[in-house]
Amino acid sequence: MARILAVDYGKRRTGLAVTDELQLIAGGLATVETTTVIQYILDYMKREPVELIVVGLPKQMNNQLSENMLRIEPFVNRLRKLVDVPVEYYDERFTSVLAHQAILQSGIGKMARRNKELVDEISATIILQSFMESRRMRNSR
Repeated sequence: MARILAVDYGKRRTGLAVTDELQLIAGGLATVETTTVIQYILDYMKREPVELIVVGLPKQMNNQLSENMLRIEPFVNRLRKLVDVPVEYYDERFTSVLAHQAILQSGIGKMARRNKELVDEISATIILQSFMESRRMRNSR
């Protein structure tokens, strides 16, 4: 079975997460400079089979898209032209807050908690885990 790759696209940095081969567990892959994320994804897909890419959809509390969508949409359109797998959006509300909470609860030191790259990678992992749980619930109906 191929993996699912998740993207938490940011202005400067982009967090990436990936499932295991059985698509049971989501894990952090990397945080890369946003200017290099497409090449990173293409290189990764040469090494590992990926069947789906999930991109965090930035929504506000009122369900409106955030201004970051102006950057994400061109990224997704370009990615769709370069890969032969579906690219889907998935609601990413609260992922940064959940990532910060996860870091706090993990007990890691204060300096490590300030690592924004870690937050981006964990956010991508939360997006992916949430997507997988949502898909399991839909399939079990």
